[in-house]
Amino acid sequence: MWGGRLRTNGARVYPEDHPQQPSTARRSHLLHTLTPSAALLRRVTRPGRPRSVCGGILPPNAPSHSLAAGAGRAPCGGNGRGDQRQDAAATLGRTARWSWRCGTCFAGAVSGRETKELLTTLLRDVSRSFYLTLWLLPRGVRQPIGLGYLLARATDTVADTGLVPVGERLEALEVLRRRIAGESTEPMDFRKWAEAQEAGASPAEQVLLRRVEEAVRVLETLDPRDAERVRWVLRTITSGQVLDLQRFGAVRPPEVLALPGAAALDDYTYRVAGCVGEFWTRLCRAHRFPKATLDEARLVEDGVRFGKGLQLVNILRDLPRDLAQGRCYLPLDELAAVGLAPGDLLDPANEARLTPVYQRWLSKAEEHLAAGWRYCTTLPRGEWRLRAACALPVLIGIRTLARLRRGGFLDPRQRIKVSRGEVRAILWRVLLLLPAGRRWDGLADWARFQD
Repeated sequence: MWGGRLRTNGARVYPEDHPQQPSTARRSHLLHTLTPSAALLRRVTRPGRPRSVCGGILPPNAPSHSLAAGAGRAPCGGNGRGDQRQDAAATLGRTARWSWRCGTCFAGAVSGRETKELLTTLLRDVSRSFYLTLWLLPRGVRQPIGLGYLLARATDTVADTGLVPVGERLEALEVLRRRIAGESTEPMDFRKWAEAQEAGASPAEQVLLRRVEEAVRVLETLDPRDAERVRWVLRTITSGQVLDLQRFGAVRPPEVLALPGAAALDDYTYRVAGCVGEFWTRLCRAHRFPKATLDEARLVEDGVRFGKGLQLVNILRDLPRDLAQGRCYLPLDELAAVGLAPGDLLDPANEARLTPVYQRWLSKAEEHLAAGWRYCTTLPRGEWRLRAACALPVLIGIRTLARLRRGGFLDPRQRIKVSRGEVRAILWRVLLLLPAGRRWDGLADWARFQD
Protein backbone atom coordinates (compact mmCIF):
# COMPACT_ATOMS: atom_id res chain seq x y z
CA MET A 1 0.00 0.00 0.00
CA TRP A 2 2.69 2.44 0.94
CA GLY A 3 4.75 1.67 -2.21
CA GLY A 4 1.93 2.69 -4.53
CA ARG A 5 0.69 5.77 -2.71
CA LEU A 6 1.32 9.23 -4.10
CA ARG A 7 2.77 11.49 -1.41
CA THR A 8 2.85 15.05 -2.60
CA ASN A 9 3.43 16.85 0.73
CA GLY A 10 2.20 20.10 -0.74
CA ALA A 11 4.19 19.76 -3.97
CA ARG A 12 2.22 19.62 -7.22
CA VAL A 13 2.63 16.31 -9.01
CA TYR A 14 1.36 15.90 -12.57
CA PRO A 15 0.46 12.80 -14.60
CA GLU A 16 3.08 11.51 -16.98
CA ASP A 17 1.41 13.08 -20.03
CA HIS A 18 0.54 16.42 -18.40
CA PRO A 19 2.08 19.43 -20.18
CA GLN A 20 3.66 20.61 -16.92
CA GLN A 21 5.30 17.27 -16.19
CA PRO A 22 9.12 17.81 -16.25
CA SER A 23 10.31 17.90 -19.83
CA THR A 24 12.99 15.77 -21.40
CA ALA A 25 15.33 18.75 -21.23
CA ARG A 26 14.59 19.16 -17.53
CA ARG A 27 15.26 15.48 -16.90
CA SER A 28 18.50 15.70 -18.86
CA HIS A 29 19.56 18.69 -16.78
CA LEU A 30 18.78 16.79 -13.57
CA LEU A 31 20.76 13.75 -14.68
CA HIS A 32 23.65 16.01 -15.67
CA THR A 33 23.77 17.50 -12.17
CA LEU A 34 23.75 14.04 -10.58
CA THR A 35 26.08 12.12 -12.88
CA PRO A 36 29.74 11.41 -12.03
CA SER A 37 30.93 14.24 -14.25
CA ALA A 38 29.73 16.55 -11.48
CA ALA A 39 30.81 14.28 -8.63
CA LEU A 40 32.46 15.31 -5.41
CA LEU A 41 35.94 14.58 -6.70
CA ARG A 42 35.66 16.76 -9.79
CA ARG A 43 38.29 19.51 -9.93
CA VAL A 44 37.15 22.52 -11.97
CA THR A 45 39.75 24.97 -13.30
CA ARG A 46 38.97 28.35 -14.71
CA PRO A 47 41.51 31.13 -15.30
CA GLY A 48 41.09 34.40 -13.50
CA ARG A 49 39.17 32.99 -10.52
CA PRO A 50 40.70 33.10 -7.00
CA ARG A 51 41.47 29.75 -5.42
CA SER A 52 41.43 28.51 -1.87
CA VAL A 53 44.57 26.78 -0.66
CA CYS A 54 42.98 23.39 -1.40
CA GLY A 55 42.45 24.31 -5.03
CA GLY A 56 38.72 24.99 -4.82
CA ILE A 57 37.36 27.96 -6.76
CA LEU A 58 35.74 30.79 -4.84
CA PRO A 59 32.77 32.84 -6.06
CA PRO A 60 33.73 35.59 -8.55
CA ASN A 61 32.44 38.29 -6.20
CA ALA A 62 34.38 37.03 -3.18
CA PRO A 63 35.91 40.05 -1.39
CA SER A 64 39.65 40.57 -1.62
CA HIS A 65 41.70 40.86 1.56
CA SER A 66 45.33 40.59 2.49
CA LEU A 67 46.93 38.58 5.24
CA ALA A 68 48.90 40.18 8.02
CA ALA A 69 52.54 40.79 7.28
CA GLY A 70 54.93 37.92 7.70
CA ALA A 71 54.54 34.24 6.97
CA GLY A 72 50.80 34.39 7.61
CA ARG A 73 49.08 31.06 8.07
CA ALA A 74 45.90 30.56 6.09
CA PRO A 75 42.92 29.51 8.23
CA CYS A 76 42.75 26.15 6.46
CA GLY A 77 46.42 25.39 6.96
CA GLY A 78 48.07 26.81 3.83
CA ASN A 79 51.03 29.19 3.96
CA GLY A 80 49.15 31.99 2.23
CA ARG A 81 51.81 32.35 -0.46
CA GLY A 82 50.81 34.31 -3.57
CA ASP A 83 48.19 37.03 -3.94
CA GLN A 84 45.40 34.70 -5.02
CA ARG A 85 46.06 32.32 -2.17
CA GLN A 86 46.18 35.20 0.31
CA ASP A 87 42.86 36.53 -0.95
CA ALA A 88 41.24 33.09 -0.82
CA ALA A 89 42.66 32.23 2.59
CA ALA A 90 41.55 35.53 4.08
CA THR A 91 38.13 35.10 2.53
CA LEU A 92 37.92 31.77 4.35
CA GLY A 93 38.61 33.47 7.67
CA ARG A 94 36.54 32.35 10.63
CA THR A 95 34.10 35.27 10.39
CA ALA A 96 33.33 34.74 6.70
CA ARG A 97 33.89 31.06 6.04
CA TRP A 98 30.22 30.14 6.03
CA SER A 99 29.57 32.61 3.21
CA TRP A 100 32.60 31.94 1.08
CA ARG A 101 34.05 28.51 1.80
CA CYS A 102 34.68 26.63 -1.42
CA GLY A 103 33.09 23.38 -0.26
CA THR A 104 36.35 21.44 -0.10
CA CYS A 105 38.45 23.68 2.16
CA PHE A 106 37.62 24.21 5.81
CA ALA A 107 39.21 26.35 8.51
CA GLY A 108 41.08 24.57 11.30
CA ALA A 109 44.31 22.86 12.20
CA VAL A 110 44.02 20.36 9.35
CA SER A 111 44.66 21.76 5.87
CA GLY A 112 41.91 21.91 3.28
CA ARG A 113 43.71 19.37 1.11
CA GLU A 114 44.00 16.93 4.04
CA THR A 115 40.35 17.47 4.93
CA LYS A 116 39.29 16.73 1.38
CA GLU A 117 41.41 13.58 1.34
CA LEU A 118 39.80 12.38 4.58
CA LEU A 119 36.29 12.92 3.25
CA THR A 120 36.91 11.59 -0.26
CA THR A 121 39.80 9.17 -0.79
CA LEU A 122 39.90 7.68 2.71
CA LEU A 123 36.13 7.51 3.11
CA ARG A 124 35.83 5.86 -0.31
CA ASP A 125 38.45 3.28 0.64
CA VAL A 126 36.82 2.32 3.97
CA SER A 127 33.32 2.09 2.46
CA ARG A 128 32.62 2.30 -1.25
CA SER A 129 28.88 1.81 -0.73
CA PHE A 130 28.51 4.69 1.72
CA TYR A 131 30.80 6.87 -0.39
CA LEU A 132 28.30 6.52 -3.23
CA THR A 133 25.55 7.76 -0.89
CA LEU A 134 27.76 10.64 0.23
CA TRP A 135 28.45 11.60 -3.38
CA LEU A 136 24.70 11.82 -4.00
CA LEU A 137 24.09 14.08 -0.99
CA PRO A 138 23.77 17.86 -1.40
CA ARG A 139 27.06 19.62 -0.81
CA GLY A 140 25.98 21.44 2.35
CA VAL A 141 25.48 18.26 4.40
CA ARG A 142 28.29 16.09 3.01
CA GLN A 143 30.96 17.20 5.46
CA PRO A 144 29.18 16.59 8.81
CA ILE A 145 27.63 13.32 7.59
CA GLY A 146 30.89 12.06 6.04
CA LEU A 147 32.87 13.06 9.11
CA GLY A 148 30.39 11.36 11.43
CA TYR A 149 30.69 8.18 9.37
CA LEU A 150 34.49 8.23 9.45
CA LEU A 151 34.63 8.67 13.22
CA ALA A 152 31.99 5.97 13.76
CA ARG A 153 34.03 3.64 11.54
CA ALA A 154 37.11 4.42 13.64
CA THR A 155 35.37 3.54 16.92
CA ASP A 156 33.97 0.37 15.31
CA THR A 157 37.47 -0.66 14.16
CA VAL A 158 38.82 -0.18 17.68
CA ALA A 159 35.95 -2.22 19.14
CA ASP A 160 36.59 -5.05 16.64
CA THR A 161 40.38 -5.28 17.08
CA GLY A 162 40.37 -8.87 18.33
CA LEU A 163 44.14 -9.03 18.96
CA VAL A 164 43.77 -6.44 21.75
CA PRO A 165 42.24 -7.50 25.12
CA VAL A 166 38.66 -6.40 25.73
CA GLY A 167 39.63 -4.19 28.67
CA GLU A 168 42.06 -2.20 26.55
CA ARG A 169 39.48 -1.82 23.80
CA LEU A 170 36.97 -0.43 26.28
CA GLU A 171 39.59 2.03 27.57
CA ALA A 172 40.42 3.11 24.02
CA LEU A 173 36.74 3.65 23.22
CA GLU A 174 36.45 5.86 26.28
CA VAL A 175 39.48 7.88 25.15
CA LEU A 176 37.89 8.29 21.71
CA ARG A 177 34.52 9.19 23.21
CA ARG A 178 36.02 11.90 25.44
CA ARG A 179 38.13 13.35 22.63
CA ILE A 180 35.20 13.44 20.18
CA ALA A 181 32.92 14.96 22.83
CA GLY A 182 35.44 17.72 23.49
CA GLU A 183 35.97 16.61 27.09
CA SER A 184 39.66 16.06 26.37
CA THR A 185 42.10 18.05 24.25
CA GLU A 186 44.98 15.59 24.47
CA PRO A 187 45.89 14.39 20.95
CA MET A 188 45.27 10.70 20.28
CA ASP A 189 47.79 8.32 18.80
CA PHE A 190 46.29 5.08 17.49
CA ARG A 191 49.27 3.96 15.43
CA LYS A 192 49.82 0.87 17.58
CA TRP A 193 46.17 -0.01 17.08
CA ALA A 194 46.66 0.23 13.34
CA GLU A 195 49.59 -2.18 13.61
CA ALA A 196 47.50 -4.54 15.78
CA GLN A 197 44.94 -5.16 13.04
CA GLU A 198 44.62 -8.81 12.14
CA ALA A 199 45.98 -10.24 8.91
CA GLY A 200 43.61 -9.48 6.08
CA ALA A 201 42.31 -6.31 7.72
CA SER A 202 41.52 -3.40 5.44
CA PRO A 203 44.59 -1.19 4.84
CA ALA A 204 42.20 1.76 4.70
CA GLU A 205 41.06 1.08 8.26
CA GLN A 206 44.69 1.08 9.37
CA VAL A 207 45.14 4.49 7.72
CA LEU A 208 41.94 5.70 9.40
CA LEU A 209 43.26 4.77 12.83
CA ARG A 210 46.49 6.63 12.15
CA ARG A 211 44.55 9.72 11.08
CA VAL A 212 41.64 9.69 13.53
CA GLU A 213 43.07 12.71 15.39
CA GLU A 214 42.93 14.70 12.15
CA ALA A 215 39.25 13.81 11.79
CA VAL A 216 38.55 15.05 15.31
CA ARG A 217 40.31 18.33 14.54
CA VAL A 218 38.12 18.75 11.48
CA LEU A 219 35.08 18.14 13.71
CA GLU A 220 36.17 21.08 15.86
CA THR A 221 35.91 23.41 12.83
CA LEU A 222 32.27 22.61 12.06
CA ASP A 223 29.46 25.00 12.81
CA PRO A 224 28.82 24.47 16.57
CA ARG A 225 25.29 23.19 15.94
CA ASP A 226 26.49 20.64 13.39
CA ALA A 227 29.39 19.62 15.64
CA GLU A 228 26.98 18.96 18.50
CA ARG A 229 24.77 16.85 16.25
CA VAL A 230 27.79 14.78 15.18
CA ARG A 231 28.93 14.40 18.80
CA TRP A 232 25.47 13.29 19.88
CA VAL A 233 25.21 10.54 17.27
CA LEU A 234 28.76 9.34 17.99
CA ARG A 235 28.01 9.26 21.72
CA THR A 236 25.03 7.03 21.02
CA ILE A 237 26.88 4.77 18.59
CA THR A 238 29.82 4.37 20.96
CA SER A 239 27.45 3.39 23.79
CA GLY A 240 26.16 0.57 21.57
CA GLN A 241 29.70 -0.58 20.75
CA VAL A 242 30.65 -0.57 24.44
CA LEU A 243 27.52 -2.56 25.32
CA ASP A 244 28.33 -5.04 22.53
CA LEU A 245 31.86 -5.54 23.86
CA GLN A 246 30.60 -6.02 27.41
CA ARG A 247 28.13 -8.65 26.24
CA PHE A 248 30.24 -10.61 23.78
CA GLY A 249 33.85 -9.67 24.53
CA ALA A 250 34.55 -12.62 26.80
CA VAL A 251 32.92 -15.22 24.54
CA ARG A 252 35.32 -17.75 23.02
CA PRO A 253 34.11 -19.77 20.01
CA PRO A 254 32.70 -22.35 19.61
CA GLU A 255 30.66 -20.94 22.51
CA VAL A 256 27.82 -18.73 21.20
CA LEU A 257 25.96 -16.12 23.25
CA ALA A 258 22.59 -14.67 22.17
CA LEU A 259 20.78 -11.47 23.07
CA PRO A 260 18.18 -12.12 25.79
CA GLY A 261 15.12 -10.82 23.94
CA ALA A 262 13.58 -8.66 21.24
CA ALA A 263 13.88 -5.50 23.38
CA ALA A 264 17.66 -5.93 23.57
CA LEU A 265 17.88 -6.30 19.78
CA ASP A 266 15.69 -3.24 19.21
CA ASP A 267 17.83 -1.22 21.64
CA TYR A 268 21.02 -2.33 19.89
CA THR A 269 19.74 -1.46 16.42
CA TYR A 270 18.75 2.00 17.66
CA ARG A 271 22.12 2.68 19.29
CA VAL A 272 24.23 1.74 16.28
CA ALA A 273 21.93 2.72 13.38
CA GLY A 274 18.53 4.11 14.35
CA CYS A 275 20.19 7.11 15.97
CA VAL A 276 21.92 7.78 12.63
CA GLY A 277 18.50 8.17 11.00
CA GLU A 278 17.55 10.70 13.66
CA PHE A 279 20.83 12.59 13.26
CA TRP A 280 20.54 12.54 9.45
CA THR A 281 16.96 13.87 9.60
CA ARG A 282 17.63 16.73 12.01
CA LEU A 283 20.78 17.79 10.15
CA CYS A 284 19.15 17.75 6.71
CA ARG A 285 16.02 19.44 8.02
CA ALA A 286 18.12 22.30 9.42
CA HIS A 287 20.23 22.71 6.28
CA ARG A 288 17.96 21.79 3.40
CA PHE A 289 14.26 22.29 4.15
CA PRO A 290 13.79 24.14 7.48
CA LYS A 291 10.54 25.79 6.35
CA ALA A 292 8.95 22.84 4.57
CA THR A 293 5.50 21.90 5.85
CA LEU A 294 5.58 18.26 6.95
CA ASP A 295 5.05 16.08 10.00
CA GLU A 296 8.51 16.37 11.55
CA ALA A 297 7.84 13.89 14.37
CA ARG A 298 6.75 11.29 11.82
CA LEU A 299 9.75 12.03 9.62
CA VAL A 300 12.15 11.55 12.56
CA GLU A 301 10.38 8.32 13.55
CA ASP A 302 10.62 7.00 10.00
CA GLY A 303 14.30 8.05 9.91
CA VAL A 304 14.95 6.00 13.04
CA ARG A 305 13.17 2.98 11.54
CA PHE A 306 15.11 3.51 8.31
CA GLY A 307 18.37 3.07 10.24
CA LYS A 308 17.07 0.12 12.26
CA GLY A 309 15.95 -1.61 9.08
CA LEU A 310 19.35 -1.32 7.44
CA GLN A 311 21.02 -2.67 10.59
CA LEU A 312 18.62 -5.62 10.74
CA VAL A 313 19.47 -6.41 7.12
CA ASN A 314 23.16 -6.51 8.09
CA ILE A 315 22.46 -8.72 11.11
CA LEU A 316 20.36 -11.21 9.15
CA ARG A 317 22.80 -11.30 6.22
CA ASP A 318 25.89 -11.69 8.44
CA LEU A 319 24.41 -14.31 10.78
CA PRO A 320 26.92 -17.10 9.91
CA ARG A 321 29.92 -14.79 10.34
CA ASP A 322 28.67 -13.48 13.69
CA LEU A 323 28.00 -17.02 14.91
CA ALA A 324 31.58 -18.00 14.06
CA GLN A 325 32.70 -15.16 16.37
CA GLY A 326 30.41 -16.32 19.19
CA ARG A 327 27.72 -13.65 18.66
CA CYS A 328 24.04 -14.26 18.01
CA TYR A 329 21.77 -11.23 17.69
CA LEU A 330 18.60 -13.31 17.37
CA PRO A 331 16.75 -13.35 20.72
CA LEU A 332 17.46 -16.27 23.06
CA ASP A 333 13.84 -16.66 24.13
CA GLU A 334 12.68 -16.98 20.51
CA LEU A 335 15.33 -19.60 19.79
CA ALA A 336 14.28 -21.57 22.87
CA ALA A 337 10.66 -21.48 21.69
CA VAL A 338 11.65 -23.53 18.60
CA GLY A 339 13.92 -25.85 20.58
CA LEU A 340 17.26 -24.30 19.62
CA ALA A 341 20.26 -23.14 21.61
CA PRO A 342 22.53 -20.42 20.16
CA GLY A 343 25.30 -22.97 19.48
CA ASP A 344 22.92 -25.08 17.39
CA LEU A 345 22.94 -22.38 14.72
CA LEU A 346 26.53 -23.26 13.84
CA ASP A 347 25.09 -26.31 12.05
CA PRO A 348 23.42 -25.32 8.74
CA ALA A 349 21.26 -28.43 9.05
CA ASN A 350 19.22 -26.56 11.69
CA GLU A 351 18.11 -23.90 9.19
CA ALA A 352 14.64 -25.40 8.80
CA ARG A 353 14.02 -25.23 12.55
CA LEU A 354 15.29 -21.64 12.70
CA THR A 355 13.24 -20.49 9.71
CA PRO A 356 10.13 -19.31 11.67
CA VAL A 357 12.28 -17.06 13.87
CA TYR A 358 14.38 -15.86 10.96
CA GLN A 359 11.36 -15.12 8.77
CA ARG A 360 9.77 -13.12 11.58
CA TRP A 361 12.81 -10.84 11.75
CA LEU A 362 12.95 -10.60 7.97
CA SER A 363 9.39 -9.28 8.12
CA LYS A 364 10.37 -6.84 10.85
CA ALA A 365 13.24 -5.56 8.68
CA GLU A 366 10.84 -5.19 5.75
CA GLU A 367 8.45 -3.13 7.90
CA HIS A 368 11.31 -0.84 8.93
CA LEU A 369 12.44 -0.42 5.32
CA ALA A 370 8.85 0.34 4.32
CA ALA A 371 9.03 3.21 6.79
CA GLY A 372 12.39 4.09 5.24
CA TRP A 373 10.82 4.31 1.78
CA ARG A 374 7.99 6.42 3.19
CA TYR A 375 10.77 8.66 4.52
CA CYS A 376 12.19 9.00 1.00
CA THR A 377 8.82 9.89 -0.53
CA THR A 378 8.05 12.37 2.28
CA LEU A 379 11.16 14.45 1.58
CA PRO A 380 10.39 17.59 -0.47
CA ARG A 381 10.36 16.75 -4.17
CA GLY A 382 12.79 19.55 -4.88
CA GLU A 383 15.46 17.79 -2.80
CA TRP A 384 16.63 15.62 -5.72
CA ARG A 385 20.01 14.70 -4.32
CA LEU A 386 18.74 13.98 -0.82
CA ARG A 387 15.96 11.76 -2.16
CA ALA A 388 18.41 9.81 -4.32
CA ALA A 389 20.92 9.42 -1.46
CA CYS A 390 18.22 7.99 0.82
CA ALA A 391 16.58 5.81 -1.83
CA LEU A 392 19.71 3.90 -2.81
CA PRO A 393 20.36 2.09 0.54
CA VAL A 394 16.65 1.38 1.04
CA LEU A 395 16.33 -0.29 -2.36
CA ILE A 396 19.55 -2.28 -1.88
CA GLY A 397 18.24 -3.40 1.52
CA ILE A 398 14.92 -4.51 -0.01
CA ARG A 399 16.76 -6.52 -2.68
CA THR A 400 18.96 -8.15 -0.02
CA LEU A 401 15.93 -9.22 2.03
CA ALA A 402 14.40 -10.79 -1.09
CA ARG A 403 17.58 -12.84 -1.52
CA LEU A 404 17.64 -13.89 2.14
CA ARG A 405 14.08 -15.23 1.89
CA ARG A 406 15.27 -17.84 -0.60
CA GLY A 407 17.16 -19.71 2.12
CA GLY A 408 20.76 -20.70 2.73
CA PHE A 409 21.13 -18.04 5.42
CA LEU A 410 22.98 -20.37 7.84
CA ASP A 411 25.52 -21.60 5.28
CA PRO A 412 28.85 -19.83 5.98
CA ARG A 413 30.02 -20.63 2.43
CA GLN A 414 27.16 -18.69 0.88
CA ARG A 415 27.61 -14.92 0.87
CA ILE A 416 24.21 -13.37 0.18
CA LYS A 417 24.58 -9.86 -1.23
CA VAL A 418 23.55 -7.53 -4.01
CA SER A 419 26.21 -7.39 -6.73
CA ARG A 420 27.93 -4.20 -7.84
CA GLY A 421 26.22 -4.51 -11.20
CA GLU A 422 22.83 -4.55 -9.47
CA VAL A 423 23.80 -1.55 -7.36
CA ARG A 424 24.66 0.37 -10.53
CA ALA A 425 21.34 -0.66 -12.10
CA ILE A 426 19.43 0.51 -9.01
CA LEU A 427 21.35 3.80 -8.98
CA TRP A 428 20.58 4.58 -12.60
CA ARG A 429 16.92 3.70 -12.17
CA VAL A 430 16.73 6.02 -9.15
CA LEU A 431 18.28 8.86 -11.14
CA LEU A 432 16.27 8.31 -14.31
CA LEU A 433 12.92 8.21 -12.51
CA LEU A 434 13.57 11.05 -10.05
CA PRO A 435 11.45 13.54 -12.00
CA ALA A 436 8.76 10.96 -12.77
CA GLY A 437 6.67 11.34 -9.61
CA ARG A 438 4.39 8.31 -9.28
CA ARG A 439 6.78 5.93 -11.05
CA TRP A 440 9.62 6.90 -8.68
CA ASP A 441 7.35 6.36 -5.68
CA GLY A 442 6.81 2.78 -6.89
CA LEU A 443 10.52 1.87 -6.96
CA ALA A 444 10.27 -0.05 -3.68
CA ASP A 445 7.76 -2.46 -5.22
CA TRP A 446 10.04 -2.83 -8.24
CA ALA A 447 13.02 -3.70 -6.01
CA ARG A 448 11.01 -6.23 -4.03
CA PHE A 449 9.92 -8.25 -7.03
CA GLN A 450 12.82 -7.68 -9.43
CA ASP A 451 14.93 -10.77 -10.21
